[in-house]
Amino acid sequence: VSAAQIRQHLSTVGLDPNSVTALIEAALAEDLAGGVDVTTVATVPAEQLSQLDLVARARGVIAGIPVSALVFEIVAQSQGHSVEVEQRRADADLVAAGDVLLTIRGRTRDLLTAERTALNLLCHLSGVASATAEWTQALSGTATRVRDTRKTTPLLRSLEKYAVRCGGGVNHRMSLSDAALVKD
Repeated sequence: VSAAQIRQHLSTVGLDPNSVTALIEAALAEDLAGGVDVTTVATVPAEQLSQLDLVARARGVIAGIPVSALVFEIVAQSQGHSVEVEQRRADADLVAAGDVLLTIRGRTRDLLTAERTALNLLCHLSGVASATAEWTQALSGTATRVRDTRKTTPLLRSLEKYAVRCGGGVNHRMSLSDAALVKD
C-alpha cells in the first residue's frame, strides 16, 4: 500500500487526508520536540532494515489502520526513505489477541520513530470502535441506534467519529454548524 493509496482510502471513508496528515505531523513534532529519537539514533545503525508487525493485544474492533500506516509513511518520507506497508486487517474488523493488523518494512530508525505515535492513534481509535461495538451488540434487535456526540478529544473529532462508524454506530453532528440542537 502506497502513501497515495492510503490518502485515497482516507478520503473514501470520509476523512480529509490533509487534516489527518497535519494531525500526524503535529503528533510527531510533539513526540520529537524539535529533535530526533535520541535512543534510536544512538543504538541503531542508520542503514539497518527491519520488519515491524502491529499486533492486537486484545479482542476488539479495529479502527485506524490507514492512519497508523500513514504515520510510518510520513516518518520515512521525512528522512528521504520509503516503507513497504502491508495491511493485514481492515478497519471495522473484529480481531482477536495475536492477530497481525499491519506489517511495515523499512529502515529500523524510521519504524521505531513512528511506532509510538502510530500505536497511540490505533489503540485510541480501536478503543472507541470496540466500545461502540459492545453497545451496538447489546442493543441489537431493538430500534435503538448508538450515536456519538461532539464530546470528543480536541482535534481528534473526525477520527473518533470515524471509529464510531467502524464500531457500528452512527454519527450525530460534526460541528455546531451542522444542525440546530436546543437543549435545557
